Amino acid sequence: MAARSFWSGYLKLSLVTCPVEMTPAVTQAERVRFHTLNEATGNRVVSQYVDSVSGKPVADDDQVRGYPVGEDDYVILTDEEFSAVALETTRTIDIESFVPRASVGLVWRERPHYLAPSEPVGEEAFSVIREAMAATKTVGLSKLVLYRRERPIMIEPRGKGMIVWTLRQADEVRDETDVFGGIKPVEPPKDAMKLALSVIKDRKKEWSEDLLGDRVQASLQKIIARKKKGQKVAAPKPKAEEETGKVVDLMAALRKSLEADKKKKR
Repeated sequence: MAARSFWSGYLKLSLVTCPVEMTPAVTQAERVRFHTLNEATGNRVVSQYVDSVSGKPVADDDQVRGYPVGEDDYVILTDEEFSAVALETTRTIDIESFVPRASVGLVWRERPHYLAPSEPVGEEAFSVIREAMAATKTVGLSKLVLYRRERPIMIEPRGKGMIVWTLRQADEVRDETDVFGGIKPVEPPKDAMKLALSVIKDRKKEWSEDLLGDRVQASLQKIIARKKKGQKVAAPKPKAEEETGKVVDLMAALRKSLEADKKKKR
């Protein structure tokens, strides 16, 4: 089943505008999911909002959003008041600037979304914007209201379409020098570098989504299948963990890694 778009609006570059729709690029629909049950009855356990003072359940129609301004003191906003914040970025991706594609590090990227023309009439304008970014190796920056917040976004060309990445705010990403600043520069030994390059060469592969398989999910599915048949599942014996904190002979470790990789290939 094709994924359904969750947002539709317009992509705008100066005076060029085209209708577009956006679809989340990631999904968790195939993951193994569990419900919380009452062990005594086997019935599902449900959660509900309750009044923090009276302890009584609060109906959906009586639930409102409040901004805390003091202890037990809130400013309440209604749905109509939220709608009054009618930003243009609710329905329009207006590309404000372009930056080199390689300059936006992965640490800034948050959620990916596929962007495509929603009507045939907009396909030509869409392709012009996409190919212009691809030719200049740039990405577009803009802002868009998603998930009830105005978020900075990045638009990059991808095949016949584009990807919209929500980006983290400037104050959400720590300065890397706070972490890396204390690392002393070390010139790696040439022999060790040679062995490390050999290990990388042996393990180098073409990119494939198969490299991202979730072994935990696969194991859970096998256990569930066996329990459906009424079979018992014994917990595997834990493997002995390698000692940590001991001094490692770098050259010996690299040689051992290289030999182990060659044995696997054989």
